[in-house]
Amino acid sequence: MKIKLIALPLISGSLLSAGFNAQAEGAIEALTGANINNAQALKDWGIEIGGWADAGIAYASHNNPSHNNGTVPFGTRRINEFMLNQAYLYIEKAVKTDGSNWDIGGRVDFLFGDDANTTQAGGWDNQILGSTNNKSFNRYDIAFPQAYAEIYAPIGNGLTAKLGHFYTIIGYEVVTSPDNFFYSHAYTMNYGEPFTHTGALLTYQVNDNWSVSGGAVNGWDNFRNNAGGGNWSFLGSANWSSDDEKSSLAVSLISGDEVVNWGAPSTNRTMYSIVFSHDFNNKLHYVFQHDLGTQKGLNAAGKNADWYGVNQYLTYDINDQLTAGLRAEWFSDRGARINAFGANYYAVSAGVNYTPASWLKFRPEVRYDWADTNGAGKVFRNKNEQVQVAMDFIVTF
Repeated sequence: MKIKLIALPLISGSLLSAGFNAQAEGAIEALTGANINNAQALKDWGIEIGGWADAGIAYASHNNPSHNNGTVPFGTRRINEFMLNQAYLYIEKAVKTDGSNWDIGGRVDFLFGDDANTTQAGGWDNQILGSTNNKSFNRYDIAFPQAYAEIYAPIGNGLTAKLGHFYTIIGYEVVTSPDNFFYSHAYTMNYGEPFTHTGALLTYQVNDNWSVSGGAVNGWDNFRNNAGGGNWSFLGSANWSSDDEKSSLAVSLISGDEVVNWGAPSTNRTMYSIVFSHDFNNKLHYVFQHDLGTQKGLNAAGKNADWYGVNQYLTYDINDQLTAGLRAEWFSDRGARINAFGANYYAVSAGVNYTPASWLKFRPEVRYDWADTNGAGKVFRNKNEQVQVAMDFIVTF
C-alpha cells in the first residue's frame, strides 16, 4: 500500500506535464479543451450529457480457475481477470425543484460492461442481447437502468413526480461507480436490496429538514415480466437532515408480492433500510446502515425466511486528492437470498480513493471475507474465508 501511495502522486505530475487539464469536467475536455455541455443548444434546453468508464482487476486468495469470486457481489465478482465494469452514458434534463413554476425533465442511462448483468430488469434490458447469461462479449452485457420523466409541481413546498424506470431509493451503496467509495460492494446491497423499479414515485418537501416519498412500482428489478413478479409494490421513504447538514437519516421501505420460484404463486416480500450519516468534522465522515427483509415461503423448506444486515463506513479526507476509508459488514441470510443452506457473511474492507484530476480516480482496496456456514457449503472454492486485493480506475468523460 505504501508503494502505491508514493507512486500515485507521480501520476498527477505526469498528467499535467502531458498537457492534461486536471481541473476539467471530463477527460475529453482535459484532452481537447471542448465540453459538449457548453453547446448553446444544450444550455438552452437545460440538458446535460455525461458518462464514465470504470475498469479494474481483483485477486483473491482462493484462486478459482473459473475466475468466479464466490459469493462476493458484483464489481469484483471476477478475479484474476481485467474487467470493464461500466462504460456508462446518461442524458439528463434536471427539473428545477424550487420556485412557483411547473417544470418537466427526465433522464436516460445506458450501461455496458460486466456490471450490466446484475442491474437488468425482467422483461426489458435482460432480453436485448438474448439472455442474462450472454457470452457474446466475454460475459459483458448492456442495461438501461434508468429511463424516466420527472415533473415538478409548485404545490405547497414542492411536489416532484418520477415516472418510468429508475434506480431504487433503498439502501446506501448504488450502482453508479463514481458515487461509491469502494470498488467492491456490500453483501447487503447486492443480495438484500432491489436495484431498479418501474412505476411512479412522488416526493414532497415537508420543510427544510424533512421530505417524504411514496409510490407504486412493479416489484424488484422488473419492467414487465409478470412471470418473474410484476405485482405492484409500495415504495416509500422519509428523509431528514440537520440544520447544519452534518447529519442525515433516511428510512425506506418496499412491500408487495414477489415470486418465490418460477411457476409458484407470489408471496409478500417486505424490507426496510435505515441509513444514518454524520460528519464529525470536515474530514471525518461516518455512515451506519441496517436492512431487514422477509418473504413468506422463500427458503428451501417452503417456510418464511428473512435476511438482515448491518454495514458501517468511516472515511477520512487526508487532503484534496486522497481519502482513506473502512467498511465493516455483516449480512445474515437464512436460506433466502444467496443460497439454500443459509449463512452469516462478514467482510472488512480498507482502501483509499486517489483523485489526481477531477476526472480521474483510483480505488485500491483490501478486503477480508468469511462465512459461517456450519459445514453446509463452501462459498470461496472449498473455503469459507478469503483475502481479496483489488483496484479500479474511473475516468469521467
